[in-house]
Amino acid sequence: MQGFLSRLVAACSALVLVAACSSGDTTSVAGKRSLTIGVSFDQPGLGLRRLDGALRGIDIDIARYIANDLGVAEQNISWQEAQPANREKLLTSGQVDLVLSTYSITDKRKEVIDFVGPYFLAGQDLLVRLDDGRITGPESLDNDPNLRLCSVQGTTSAEYVKTQFAKNVKLVEYPKFSDCVTAVLADNADAMTSDDVILAGYAAQNPELLRVVGKPFSKEEYGIGIRKGDADGKKKVTEAVRKLIDSGEWKKVIDRNVGPSGYVIPDPPTLAS
Repeated sequence: MQGFLSRLVAACSALVLVAACSSGDTTSVAGKRSLTIGVSFDQPGLGLRRLDGALRGIDIDIARYIANDLGVAEQNISWQEAQPANREKLLTSGQVDLVLSTYSITDKRKEVIDFVGPYFLAGQDLLVRLDDGRITGPESLDNDPNLRLCSVQGTTSAEYVKTQFAKNVKLVEYPKFSDCVTAVLADNADAMTSDDVILAGYAAQNPELLRVVGKPFSKEEYGIGIRKGDADGKKKVTEAVRKLIDSGEWKKVIDRNVGPSGYVIPDPPTLAS
């Protein structure tokens, strides 16, 4: 009986080992037949879910291109909303395989996840009401102690303004970008700060009410978030983005999604190896 139990334990251990190895092989983005991709649902021109459920934007188009290059058909892509505050958690928990959500590459984030990119270069700016002439740049936010600056939870945008330009400005935070836009429109905030390409999309939706100040004051490198340690997946996604840029498709994607807003389209970035 003891011999039988020993053989049973050994067999079970072998099965567990095989399962673990199998699981390890399929956890790489490079080997999957389906992908779950985290994107924004409320950023016009970048990642927007329309009322009919269709997804549109730069990040959506690039995600589709990458998936196709990895051999994943569009019908095998599952889309999940990625808010700034939960992007790392979505990746580390395995809820998503990739995140394309105007995801700035930072050293702090690279401690938790890996990035492919940059695939787009933006600059932080301010969105204000069209008729508000008080705000001409980040420094002007210190001119009036009652000015309120809105940013999205999980981003570093407002804190950067406060530490570098306007230490006295009052900070207001909301979970979503669209919440900040609503706050500015409703006079619950005087300005919103985020990346200029994000703000341009909102200004294009409300040209009679909102404007972008147009004085970028930072450099934001957008990267594709991927689980840390997936070296093969990172290599394959990097190759896909390089094809996107070299083929000219990158420029078409940018033109199609934000060109009509009047946003000045930058040159393609240089990918990190």
